[in-house]
Amino acid sequence: MKKSWQIFWHTFFWVSIISFFVFVAHNNTKMTATDLAVTFAGYGLINIGLFYLNYLKLIPRYLDKKIYGKYIFVVLITVILFGFLKYGLGLLFHQHILTSRNGNTISFASYFVSTIFTSLIFILLSIILRFTVDWFLNERIQRDLENQRLTAELALLKSQINPHFLFNSLNSIYSLAYQRAENTPEAILKLSEIMRYMLYECNDNKVDLANELQYLQNFIDLQKIRFGDNSYVNFQVEGIITNQRIVPLLLISFIENAFKHGVANDAASPIQLKITVDDGHLHFYMHNRKHLHNRDAAGGIGLNNVKRRLKLLYPNQYHLIINDTVDTYTCELSLIL
Repeated sequence: MKKSWQIFWHTFFWVSIISFFVFVAHNNTKMTATDLAVTFAGYGLINIGLFYLNYLKLIPRYLDKKIYGKYIFVVLITVILFGFLKYGLGLLFHQHILTSRNGNTISFASYFVSTIFTSLIFILLSIILRFTVDWFLNERIQRDLENQRLTAELALLKSQINPHFLFNSLNSIYSLAYQRAENTPEAILKLSEIMRYMLYECNDNKVDLANELQYLQNFIDLQKIRFGDNSYVNFQVEGIITNQRIVPLLLISFIENAFKHGVANDAASPIQLKITVDDGHLHFYMHNRKHLHNRDAAGGIGLNNVKRRLKLLYPNQYHLIINDTVDTYTCELSLIL
């Protein structure tokens, strides 16, 4: 909800509540107009101020950060200070606030306890509202994450399993079969594994890192078959791969772009791909020389889509550096698994 609408509904709520109590008090008590103004306008504004002080300042600063002890201390001090403020207003309008119906003066202790109780009610209401808003916000974020994941995966599948990709792969395999090359069965198997992985094994939020790396290896091997004996790609994986998990189809976009835009047939400047896994962290490095006569504006699903997925699925858990020059393209991604 836009901030202007939030202000409107909050204002509407408090005006409605105060108007309701003024109406009830005016029709059921002998309170004068001054009594009503002081009780519901003056004290109402003080209590509403306490409500938003806790809602906008104290909860985000202490409670959201789980600093419970300091939060309780600050709240108690705030409630006490507001108690003195209310008592000061009571002294200012003594005959309306600190005088009972039988004409006796209400003692400081009695009045102060009642103000503390009222203040705590508004503190509790602000806490309830804050947690309710946070719960709905988290629910919306989770739905957004799910929708973004599905959208990204569908876009990835569409960009990978498309007539162009299948045509080139099958054409390469046909050429191998026609020449009765020994690696024809291997090429068919790799294409089958790629399609099976993308269609059936990427439905979860995260997959085994070992399976994702095998998928990348199959993709690279299949691209090498397309380019033939003149393909030069250095793909290295370092570190111990055990039970780490990763969002599926996250790195393939960078590798796909390397083959689309990069030079893969230059032995002096091969495509460099390196993945290092260390202590729950993954570091991905890619470098390739650009093929100036083979530009594709589509670029797979596009870097914006990848960045969006990283932002949603790895908030504050990744660092992406891209160096895009006229002749070369370098990408470094650090990720907390």
